[in-house]
Amino acid sequence: MREFPREPGLRIAPSILSADFGRLAEHVAEVEAAGADLLHLDVMDGHFVPNISFGPVVVEKLRPHSKLFFDTHLMITDPLKHAEAFIRAGSDHITFHIEVTDQPERVIDHLRELGVSVGVSLNPTTPVSAIERILPLIDMVLVMSVWPGFGGQEFIEGALDKVRAVRPLLKPHQRLEIDGGIDFSTVVSATQAGVDTIVAGSAIFGQADPGAALARLKALAMRAREDGRG
Repeated sequence: MREFPREPGLRIAPSILSADFGRLAEHVAEVEAAGADLLHLDVMDGHFVPNISFGPVVVEKLRPHSKLFFDTHLMITDPLKHAEAFIRAGSDHITFHIEVTDQPERVIDHLRELGVSVGVSLNPTTPVSAIERILPLIDMVLVMSVWPGFGGQEFIEGALDKVRAVRPLLKPHQRLEIDGGIDFSTVVSATQAGVDTIVAGSAIFGQADPGAALARLKALAMRAREDGRG
């Protein structure tokens, strides 16, 4: 397993959901060479969210083609049942949704036993209070800034209030990720609100030059981060 990126600093995680699956290894190699920090894998089951994306076999086939940290987001009803298959396939980290369980500690313990770092995700209308008791147990919080299920949705501005509420609750080694509707404009406001890990799909893979798009996105986020400190 690759080590979870605990060191402070901004991270960009391209989401393969927006990539051309017929050229997936090629696209991943391109963004890896351009400076991607993580690779975000959006897994959908057609039950918790109204879409189906891919299963462990895609992760398994992609793993030999990339040295990136595989940040796997399980948008599924039963993470306890399916997480192990993704980890065996090559996932380094698993994020599950707080909405799917009333025993999140059990899910966290199971994932720890499987040897991966753990994140928890919040849907747009789920309050921060839903995860407060488990914050000491996890490595990352993922704030959804669209409704999970489809790429290319419009950014939900209210997600920034949630980011601002979560940020002071986290320790320095814990990361705060945002996913959904990130483009060359919203990446600035998201970074200024306090995220340090940014998932982007169509803003990278939907461009003619994904590598150049990633570089531009990261430069904008870094500038916003520095301006916020100044």
